[in-house]
Amino acid sequence: MQVITHLSEIKNITDNLRASGKIIGLVPTMGALHAGHLALLRAAVQHNTVTICSIFVNPIQFNNPEDYRLYPKTVDLDLALLQENNCDIVFMPLASEMYEHPAVLKFNFGALEQVMEGFYRPGHFNGVATVVSKLFHLIKPHRAYFGQKDLQQFAIIRQLVRDLSFDLELVCHSIVREPDGLAMSSRNQRLSPASRQLAPQLYEALQQAAGLIKGKQMPLQEIKSQVNTFLQKYPAIKLEYFEIVDAETLQPIVDFVKPLALCLAAYLGDVRLIDNIVLDPQ
Repeated sequence: MQVITHLSEIKNITDNLRASGKIIGLVPTMGALHAGHLALLRAAVQHNTVTICSIFVNPIQFNNPEDYRLYPKTVDLDLALLQENNCDIVFMPLASEMYEHPAVLKFNFGALEQVMEGFYRPGHFNGVATVVSKLFHLIKPHRAYFGQKDLQQFAIIRQLVRDLSFDLELVCHSIVREPDGLAMSSRNQRLSPASRQLAPQLYEALQQAAGLIKGKQMPLQEIKSQVNTFLQKYPAIKLEYFEIVDAETLQPIVDFVKPLALCLAAYLGDVRLIDNIVLDPQ
């Protein structure tokens, strides 16, 4: 397994791989790897001849500097996991090279970035789009793998690929959960024992809402109210939003006729977690 840190080196390597007919799969990460990342990696290994995993905690996608400072960093463990799971190349660029000059380009994703994560984390998706564009330009993957947990991020990247005509296939992998239902996330490492015990209630709330939607037992607004009432039983959980949206556009809906996404974000202490369920009410 090669570990590459310089932009010029990864570009030369991947240009040569493409020229020799190799099919490149890319798994972009910010490190602190868990089973969800490894599921993406295994899919990439299975369907490509060369698998590259990037590890880069992207400073410009954090609208909260403290969140950036505290983001878990487990480089030695990450490299061992990638080696064990047949990763071919790890790309670990330095921020000083990725952003040799401050990024001033601004993306506008319209309505897609005005809801949920875009509303509560202004500037976040501009940072995501910038770093993903850089990775796609440098590595030129044939396929890139992302997790469903970051559903809105995937929609943003899908729009980015369409609008800028990146020549690659995007793959969205299902959420990988702990046995108690908590969606796997690098941020879970920061949960206190008490918060970790409460965290599965987020998925429980989503499941309850999904059951009500499938049974068409009550209007959408009442379902949203039920979720709020359920989570209010746990004062340590501070719900930021719960939305029922079109699974494709992520815009609010008024009926049950489309594939839906149930999305939420909440704080447990100072740790912010997101989760979602995608379902077809038909």
